[in-house]
Amino acid sequence: MHFGQVKNTIGRAALPFCLLFSLLFVIACKDSATVPGIAFKFPEQGQSFGLGEDVKIGLDVPEGTTITSATYLLDGKAVATKPNGEAVSVNTKGLSLGYKLITAVVDNGSKKDTLTINIELKSALKPELYGYQVVKTLPHDTSAYTQGLEYHNGRFLESTGQEQHSTLRWVDVASGKVLQQIKLEDQYFGEGSSLVGDKVVMLTWQNKLGLIFDAKSFKQLSTFPYQSSMEGWGLCFDGIQLIKSDGTNRLWFLNKDTYKEERSIEVYDNNGPVDSLNELEYIDGKIYANVYTKNIIVVIDPESGVIEKQIDFSGLLPADYFKTDEERGNNVLNGIAWDKAGKRLFVTGKKWPHLFEVKLVPKK
Repeated sequence: MHFGQVKNTIGRAALPFCLLFSLLFVIACKDSATVPGIAFKFPEQGQSFGLGEDVKIGLDVPEGTTITSATYLLDGKAVATKPNGEAVSVNTKGLSLGYKLITAVVDNGSKKDTLTINIELKSALKPELYGYQVVKTLPHDTSAYTQGLEYHNGRFLESTGQEQHSTLRWVDVASGKVLQQIKLEDQYFGEGSSLVGDKVVMLTWQNKLGLIFDAKSFKQLSTFPYQSSMEGWGLCFDGIQLIKSDGTNRLWFLNKDTYKEERSIEVYDNNGPVDSLNELEYIDGKIYANVYTKNIIVVIDPESGVIEKQIDFSGLLPADYFKTDEERGNNVLNGIAWDKAGKRLFVTGKKWPHLFEVKLVPKK
């Protein structure tokens, strides 16, 4: 994606969720009015909780009002049923982060009514901080606007972006030489890619379309449409599902055969949601993600969305390598590859002259 368009991109991608929460707020107010005098006593609309905290849910029932039962649901899943609107406590351990819908189905013996309210689950974990040590410096094609990077059997699978210049390629690790390449059609701005069996799945930025290639010949086999995710940014494969970023703080999990979005998580650190998640890599059960325009890679728990580690790659490329503000703004850190057998981690950036094998070092 282009530097300078990130803010607008994030706004567009996040809009459906903002609208959803606004609508749910309206519904909550409307539903509380349909049962005269009955409303949520707690929690408050939009109240924040740390993941793992107990959430107390209760109704404000006027004196003389009869409730035979109240069933409480969290994101559509029943968590308790209580007589007379008694309060319940729900533990949030094991849930994913982000906004959650609390529903109360109230029964007064003759009819049922529904009340809804939202809470936000945030990360209570301060990420561990890491730096790096360069193990080996390797050559990298300075024409490659790197969007996706993976290591497979002694080669890098690399996808590159920009209109009329997007490619998919196999690259020799030691020399940086392009071994095989296909250029995308000019209308596509190429993004992340990942090898799944004998196929390569590649994203496009704003075409709302993914591309499927034969991994050996690079012949394009098919395409697939995006669903709820608005754009294509980064992609990786955990062995079961594809994981896709769209420039927001949300990651999408796709069926590896149908490419349908099956679930999503929101990503937070202890300060709040972390947007602009870009290139992805799946390493030892965790998701590594570039934060676009920053020299930061974050390590994410794929179940909760909690950022567990933050790696600072500042100084990896000399600050004066790119001469203009535009070059520095565009040609940022982006590209993570993992050699599972050799336990080697590689990183690079857009149009960088080098690709680096690195070792992570805890910061004191």
